[in-house]
Amino acid sequence: MALARIQKGIVSHLQTMGRLSGEQAQKLIDAPGEMSGEAVEQLLSKEYGITPFQILVAKAKACDLAPFNARAFVIGPRTFEKLEKDFCREHKVLPVGLVGERLVIAITNPFNLEVVTLVQETARMKTVALLAIEGEVEDKLKDASKPERPKAEGFEDVVGALDEIFGEEARSIDPESLEEESAPIIRLANRIIEDAYYSGGSDIHIEPFETFARVRVRVDGICHEKLRIPPKVATALLARLKVMANLDIAEKRLPQDGRIVFKQHSRKGIDIDLRVATAPLNHGEGVVMRILDKQKSTLPLTALGFSEENLSKYREVIQRPYGMILHCGPTGSGKSMTLYSALNEISTPELVIRTAEDPIEYTLPGICQMQMHRKIGLTFANALRAFLRQDPDIILVGEIRDKETAQIAVEAALTGHLLFSTLHTNDAPSAIARLTDMGIEPFMLSASLVCVCAQRLMRRVCKTCKKKYLPEGREAEIMEKALKWNGEVFQAEPRGCPACGGSGYKGRIGIHELMTVSDDLVHGINVGMEAAKLKRIAVRDGMWTLHQDSLLKVREGVTTLVEALSTVPPDMEDLDAIKAAATTEEALRSL
Repeated sequence: MALARIQKGIVSHLQTMGRLSGEQAQKLIDAPGEMSGEAVEQLLSKEYGITPFQILVAKAKACDLAPFNARAFVIGPRTFEKLEKDFCREHKVLPVGLVGERLVIAITNPFNLEVVTLVQETARMKTVALLAIEGEVEDKLKDASKPERPKAEGFEDVVGALDEIFGEEARSIDPESLEEESAPIIRLANRIIEDAYYSGGSDIHIEPFETFARVRVRVDGICHEKLRIPPKVATALLARLKVMANLDIAEKRLPQDGRIVFKQHSRKGIDIDLRVATAPLNHGEGVVMRILDKQKSTLPLTALGFSEENLSKYREVIQRPYGMILHCGPTGSGKSMTLYSALNEISTPELVIRTAEDPIEYTLPGICQMQMHRKIGLTFANALRAFLRQDPDIILVGEIRDKETAQIAVEAALTGHLLFSTLHTNDAPSAIARLTDMGIEPFMLSASLVCVCAQRLMRRVCKTCKKKYLPEGREAEIMEKALKWNGEVFQAEPRGCPACGGSGYKGRIGIHELMTVSDDLVHGINVGMEAAKLKRIAVRDGMWTLHQDSLLKVREGVTTLVEALSTVPPDMEDLDAIKAAATTEEALRSL
């Protein structure tokens, strides 16, 4: 009966709209039997010449909904931000936009109220439904599934100007002749850097391929594609970036390193530098730019993610009068920030602190910093030699890369200086093997080393949309084995929310593996024990592994189990059995 009332309502509204005469309307209403809605619409279209949109308007009024012209709707880059395309195609729903805190959608079946409820649960927003023609909605969703031009949000004006210059009619233009004279190229270079800065990015990647070049920005450790540009535009863009970094634009066969002082090229007051590294790739030159924000200050040690136990140990070792403290981890693991925070904490007018860095990422008040310049022979080793003649108390060497630097660093730590540096290893015990491989004598290493801190950065789960759940099965086993604990933890919302930009994560936090030197560890280093055995000694002495510290952050609700396991794999050995060794002598014999 409900369907019959809707059909009568459609006919009645068409009569009111002047599309049907009173006689025609009464004839349809008095028709014998009960026709389906589709049959009524076909009859109205064929017999009375009423257009599909006029029928839609009448149907919408009969169902107390607003009509929507889906054919005129343009799908944009944010159309499917709240609802995935597959979901929309399955339920024949077209997301139209946001009005305040409500999601506006177009539906095709006014009787299927379950779809509206499902949309509200999926998008986690109140929903306003409009009525659209089914065929037009299906066509729009079909068009959305076709390969589309990649996102260029925020770059539309620049891309439009570049299309005019590098379009089909401009094939004969030499792109390198435009890097200075072409305003769009200058604007594009600045816009890419500004967009990366405002989105919280740490690195910008411009990568050439056969038919396009891709611009990506790393935010919270994850690369996000921002833009795709034609190869001609990419060539001109790279030439512009080389000019900004004072590099040789004619040299395309060799890698080059440079630095961009961005405030010299922009009037927006963005005080950042960019460390630029170009490289010849199979489809042309690529460039990676590390953003160094000089307006940022260093964080206090308490904000870096140290557990209470690790923070107490670390604060104790950085107060030592001499020795070597190493930070280990891959590029972008937060080593520099931790070192700067440590120096800020111990810096006083009574101490002389010197740093050798490549590049100087942050300017520290009261500390003398030196920028390396390999082209003129100013290397870490040479800087370290110079520092030893300048009466320092504390020395920071940006990175130990070779035997010469390692040797001088160890000698400095043995002669009354506190030395900080970084090393690229997977965990703390591996730093011992790395330095002995460089040729450092084990007895010198054991005498100079104070602490090794391995670290990583993990994404924080979004505080706004995170959800609690109880791990089961393998997940529960992992938590139980590492922490001897199991309970509710948080997981990220797959679709995220506006606060986290739809990723489910926002910001990052450090995890640490702090290995302080003990008598047993000194003995292990001196006898040449392998890294696995040194790790057992360190664990027995109270070291928390990276895996354990990552799960500690999961227990505290800072991150998710998925993020923890994707950052650091589970420990292979049974740490409890190692800690349960009865005495030092028994433990050493078992090793």
